[in-house]
Parts: sequence; structure tokens; C-alpha cells
Amino acid sequence: MRISIIGGGVVAEDVRETAVSTGRVVAQRGHTVVCGGLGGVMEAACEGAKDAGGDTIGILPTDRRADANEYVDVAIATGMGHSRNALVVMNGDAVVAVDGGGGTLSEVGFASVYDRPIAGLGTHDVPEIRACETPEEAVRYVESSIGEGRTAPP
Repeated sequence: MRISIIGGGVVAEDVRETAVSTGRVVAQRGHTVVCGGLGGVMEAACEGAKDAGGDTIGILPTDRRADANEYVDVAIATGMGHSRNALVVMNGDAVVAVDGGGGTLSEVGFASVYDRPIAGLGTHDVPEIRACETPEEAVRYVESSIGEGRTAPP
């Protein structure tokens, strides 16, 4: 399964730690991290995944693969700016939102449109997001959502 981890590009240390832990849990459970490929939550989630031996995909807003953070295995340059947020969501089977601002909220909207389950860790309080207390709870929620009626996209 691919799990899109979304969140802000500039974050406080506690949010960074949550994102590292989330990426680590995703990888430990055998899943691939998909993200926007830059800094903040995106970089921290990839760092956690790599620490656990996992794989990462970064879908960049720029037209340069070299802009990806150092923990991205597969960098996809789009040149699309924030429009790439739809691609971040579409390339995951589920979404975990960690903190975040307006860009994260746009990804939540896309996740709702594309029927991706969304777990949240300290993020927006909207009906589409299942609020979770820990990265483990968030990953278990999205795994079970795929297993119970929602199917992973082709």
C-alpha cells in the first residue's frame, strides 16, 4: 500500500517528530510513503521511512527532481506548483495528515473527492478526517479503511 503523508513545509520540532514517527510506522508496516517531496512534514516523514528501511516517493511542485529532499527515493518533478497536491493524493491509497495549513487542507479536499481514507494527527478539524492520537493509530485506521469497503485505487 502507498500512504500519502501530508503536512506543512515548515514545522515546529514536535510536528517534525510526529512526522518522522509516522513515516517510520508506515515503513515498518510494509507500506511506501508518498509526499510532496520538499521540507517540513514531507522531509520528516521520508526520514522516518528511510530509518525503518522503507521506500519513499516525492511528487514535487517544481520542474527539477534535484529539489527533492535527501530522503526521497523516487522524485517526480511536475512543474505544477500547488496543483501537484492532487497527484500526491491520487498516488496514495490513503492519507495521513500531520498538522498543516492551506495546502494540506487542499489535499484533504482532493482525498475526499477521490475517496481516500484520511487520518489526522493534530491537523484540521473537518468531518473527512479521522482524528488520531498516535502515528500507530493513524496507520491502523487507514489500513482498516482500505480493508473494510474502500478499495485501493488501481
